[in-house]
Amino acid sequence: MKQNVFLFIVFWLLLGVTSTSAQVLQDYSSSWEKGKDETWIRPNDRLVLQLDLTSFPLANISFSFPEKSVVFIGEKLWIYANGDTTFSKPIVELANEFDEKDLELTVFKKGIEIGDAKIQKILQPTANTQDMGRVNEQVGEIRRFDRQDLRDFYFVAVLIILVILAVYKVAYPYLFSSIIRPESLLTAEDFSDSGSLQKFFSSDVLFYLLLVNLMTSLVAVIGLVFYRQVWLETWIGIDFQSLLILWGLGAIGFFIITILKFIGIRIVAYLFDLRRLEFAHFFYLLRLVVLGITGFVLIIAFFLVNEFSSAKEAIGISLSVFFWLYIIGVFGLFIIMMNRLSFKKYHLFTYLCIAELVPFLIMAKWVMVLGQ
Repeated sequence: MKQNVFLFIVFWLLLGVTSTSAQVLQDYSSSWEKGKDETWIRPNDRLVLQLDLTSFPLANISFSFPEKSVVFIGEKLWIYANGDTTFSKPIVELANEFDEKDLELTVFKKGIEIGDAKIQKILQPTANTQDMGRVNEQVGEIRRFDRQDLRDFYFVAVLIILVILAVYKVAYPYLFSSIIRPESLLTAEDFSDSGSLQKFFSSDVLFYLLLVNLMTSLVAVIGLVFYRQVWLETWIGIDFQSLLILWGLGAIGFFIITILKFIGIRIVAYLFDLRRLEFAHFFYLLRLVVLGITGFVLIIAFFLVNEFSSAKEAIGISLSVFFWLYIIGVFGLFIIMMNRLSFKKYHLFTYLCIAELVPFLIMAKWVMVLGQ
């Protein structure tokens, strides 16, 4: 009886402790399982833990994750830790949030080892920073979308694009081969011929523009998922069907913008009396866009499959690279047109600023605002 009374008193004394070091009730350090190369469609380097919420139901769970790690509970993306992160949550809150008593927690990070992530059941709702050094106490972005839905949508969309591409290649083989050649960016063969508005609005060209804008819209949708998740969840949703609809609407919108851009280039070229070179101008830079967007599609596919935690960062870097490639492309266009035309360099530069640089910089500014 005396022993029970003593243990009772000690327990309540521990509850009254207000120091920054919380009392550990259960440590999961030895319960982690390391998974690697399970299948080719799963990211490598992950730690898996079965988290029991039935014991100590009134306690808290302290979580500590290394920087650039992505945490899943089941198949749901729960937290992205941009920096070293430590925080705690009541067990009751976790049980109500996921409506389960046993959670499978998975931490993804390239090269992660057992000991990099720590989980403990504690009495007080304070972060346990013992033996962890200084860490950021802010939790990274919380994302609720299902990563498998995102991957399913992306690869179904890529498959649809490939089918349309195969049909286009069969229907218009000559135009297909002439448009996709990367060396045409250097030879600029289009500038030896003068285009026409009727040629632009032919079925083969419009079909090609639709294909390009399907790829552009796909990249834009993935960018919105990573950079404007809350907005998508509020207005549209982040599931397979919603993303598919958004992709189709985006492709139509980009298609209309592309046509308006060509009309704008034609008007500016007419005002500058450039001898109907707007068609060559438009398709020279369109080739550059196609090569850039194709690179985007491949990069996103790789990171969605292998390095999901780094996908957002990869998209940001790719956007920066594409920005400078486009600027270099406009400079190359300036050199080509300068050699083809007996036109003052100042007037030619003004033409390219009005027709290309100013609209592109405005669009780049919009993308930067969306990405902030």
